[in-house]
Amino acid sequence: MRIEKRTIVITGASSGLGKGLREIFEKKGDVVIDISKDGRDYQCDVSDHKKLKSIFDDIYLNHGEIDMLITCAGYGISGAIELLDEEATQKQFDVNFFGTANACKYAIPMMKKNGKFVLIASATALFALPFKAYYCASKAAVDSFAQSLRMELSQTKMQVTSICPGDVRTNFSNNRVKIYDTNERYGDSIELSTKPTEKTEKRRMSPEYAIKKIYKICEKRHFKPRYIVGKQYKFFNACRHMFSLNLLDKTLTKIFYKKQNKK
Repeated sequence: MRIEKRTIVITGASSGLGKGLREIFEKKGDVVIDISKDGRDYQCDVSDHKKLKSIFDDIYLNHGEIDMLITCAGYGISGAIELLDEEATQKQFDVNFFGTANACKYAIPMMKKNGKFVLIASATALFALPFKAYYCASKAAVDSFAQSLRMELSQTKMQVTSICPGDVRTNFSNNRVKIYDTNERYGDSIELSTKPTEKTEKRRMSPEYAIKKIYKICEKRHFKPRYIVGKQYKFFNACRHMFSLNLLDKTLTKIFYKKQNKK
């Protein structure tokens, strides 16, 4: 039984998976520090790297070394690549990728010798989807960054992993920035492919299931480089090694690209 309290920093702990993880760790007696736009402890848009750096400096000043960093802060944007605004797509990377990367960068000097980095990516880091290109790419960048960080810290006792959850029934999808702008190339396919439906909601994991799975991974003594959470995406991952990429691409397109209505 663990007696010693740990200090855990979670970005994006004011809602969704981050909030659920914060509540579990606190019930176990750990000290959890929340950094998010509506944060309980620190309010910060993680894309603001100067403010984020000052927050980590303040955490070190008040709490000393930390035991774990979990990066949950992020959001999604959907729409056709050619029709999305450059400012909006840049913001997607500033929050999802650079917010995560900078949090890790600032945490390394204050991490305990056996500390842990848990980077929440997404199953879409491994399986790109139509009309979610920038979100998928930002999460693929997070996953790749985790693997590089893991290698760089391989001569230490610190551990790094990337967790790639599939769809979860949180407000994440409802809060996604949805751009339904279209043209003759796409018709109503953009909206049909990205708008949540009762059917897609049923396919999603319950937040309780996802949070429990992620918590168990965080508590593992030794990390694997990557974990996939969600049976559907574990199946897709297995297919990557069993079938050609062309076949997998066609299958995913058939599932996630909703054809426009004939008029």
